[in-house]
Amino acid sequence: MSASSNSFAARAWVEIDLPAIDRNVGRIKQSLPHHVRYVAVVKANAYGHGMPEVATRLLQAGVDCFAVANVAEAAVLREIGHDADILLLSPTLPGELPRALALGLDVTLNSLAEAQALASLATASGRTAKVHIKVDTGMGRSGVWHTQAAELFAFVQSVKAFEWRGVYTHFSDADTDAGYTAGQRKIFLGLLELIPASVRAGLLVHADNSAGLESFSASAPFNAVRVGLMQYGLPPSAGSFLASLRPEPVLSFHARVVLVKDLPAGTAVSYNRTKTLTRPTRVAIVAVGYGDGVPTAASNRGQFLVRGMRCPILGRVTMDQTIVDVTDVPAVAVGDIATILGAQGADRITVAEFCAWSDCIPWEALCTLTQRVQRVYRTDRT
Repeated sequence: MSASSNSFAARAWVEIDLPAIDRNVGRIKQSLPHHVRYVAVVKANAYGHGMPEVATRLLQAGVDCFAVANVAEAAVLREIGHDADILLLSPTLPGELPRALALGLDVTLNSLAEAQALASLATASGRTAKVHIKVDTGMGRSGVWHTQAAELFAFVQSVKAFEWRGVYTHFSDADTDAGYTAGQRKIFLGLLELIPASVRAGLLVHADNSAGLESFSASAPFNAVRVGLMQYGLPPSAGSFLASLRPEPVLSFHARVVLVKDLPAGTAVSYNRTKTLTRPTRVAIVAVGYGDGVPTAASNRGQFLVRGMRCPILGRVTMDQTIVDVTDVPAVAVGDIATILGAQGADRITVAEFCAWSDCIPWEALCTLTQRVQRVYRTDRT
């Protein structure tokens, strides 16, 4: 039974279409050169979709390895039995290093001090530490600054307790500034030349937009791609190598109408009276708010689908409830479903629309769906 049926009891929930993940991964893999490894990014609870269930499905669909933000996220994957390679994308705190080593994680090194601490721990414990080096070529966030990368390269090669497995960077403005990205790429490719060819041949080499048109040319050294949004059904940027693919939406977001009532013209609606009704209005109170993932920025701007029709949000979104105008929607009743993201009837509210109303980016829209919103996993093939 679909969670969108009226017999489903949750007040607010997201539905995750697991077969859509299979199809998205299949399309991506078919479009990549055979030598390119697929690194599935599942940080932030798999972008709000649910880490255990989605990671299991991704592995079954044929991804090569995972990337997460931190040790705690990686531990979830290990606890559910996944022994795939797991790359830690963020800097690791000194107190987290013993657990990272014990779990066999691929640790990203961002500084010489970080590398020295891990080397001492690995040597003392008799373990081999799997490491990647991240180079900051202009993002200004994590990674060793590019002018200091050669020193870190040399140190990592000198430590017997290290297994150097990858090197990567992060392009900060790949979607909008080709010139700046080209500069970052030039710096990164120049630094790769400092690594002996025999060592470089065994490394995963990747970048933030490693699905870009230039990345997989015959002369380029990139041999891995970090896939995030696209596997969850959001299309890549127009200039991407994978832009011709049309991924299927995986997530939809729904909530119940808990009250329907009529209000007279002139009524001020919700906190701070940001909306005053200009006509007699039938309103529906929907059991979802910013405590679930509908941001207050969508107040008086966003829309929900009710009985397949678009209903504007009235007034401020509150923590647990949102008010929508259902005056023009026939026979709305308590228990009806309001769709915040996804399809209902012949219409669909896309993530792009939701983000425009909410002053956010797609990553944020998905990751801020809170834990009290039940995740429901569809396994039927449609």
